[in-house]
Amino acid sequence: MGRYETEIVAELDRWEREMRKEPSLWDRSSKKLQNRINSMLPEKVHVMITKSIKSMVHGTLIGSEYISKKQPLAPRSLRESDEAADSLIVSYRRTAAVEGAGTGAGGFLLGLADFPILLGIKMKFLFDTAGAYGFDVKDYRERLYILYIFQLAYCSPFKRKELLERILNWEDTIGDLPAEQQYLQGIDWQTLQQDYRDHIDLVKMLQMVPGFGAVVGAFANYRFIDELGKTAKNCFRLRTVNDLKQKGWL
Repeated sequence: MGRYETEIVAELDRWEREMRKEPSLWDRSSKKLQNRINSMLPEKVHVMITKSIKSMVHGTLIGSEYISKKQPLAPRSLRESDEAADSLIVSYRRTAAVEGAGTGAGGFLLGLADFPILLGIKMKFLFDTAGAYGFDVKDYRERLYILYIFQLAYCSPFKRKELLERILNWEDTIGDLPAEQQYLQGIDWQTLQQDYRDHIDLVKMLQMVPGFGAVVGAFANYRFIDELGKTAKNCFRLRTVNDLKQKGWL
């Protein structure tokens, strides 16, 4: 095992321990606050967010726009894949920040428009990152892996360990997946939508405040991509490291 790979294995071990931590008092308090915020938001906002999340995620899992032109890159070292992922994170953070500033400056209506736009940016980032690590998203199982990454990045601390286990034991998870023709039927859309909404509602509500939204939108979108980038990078690293171990190269 090379020095770089040894360092990455240690990083993944620290990340896994962090992900396994029990929900803190702050997490429990934040959940109560989030429930209160949800009750304050107009119903049309809830409906808009819910429909956007389901339609966008559903569309990216089956849409040719995301799949047909995506090709996994030629085999490369873990270091090269990580460098490619880092470049994607930088690029997508910038794109998301500019988009958030623009919609945030436009008040309530443009603030609403930011939800589906940002979600599309996130999903495209995940597809590109999968390719950087050599995974072929034309395989529906890889698209489900992307969905698990998305959920892990934005899920409640109370659900994190369950999702992490599915990712850590992906070979076993694959064995339980439905056939390609039915795989969308097994997705818990309600939980996925609620977790994602709970994660972003407070910040996005502030983004709709006139005169304040542009700054909040740019910063929030930057951080959202940063969070997703860290999670995606480590999840694809896990797959890569496990594959190298199986081949006896680590």
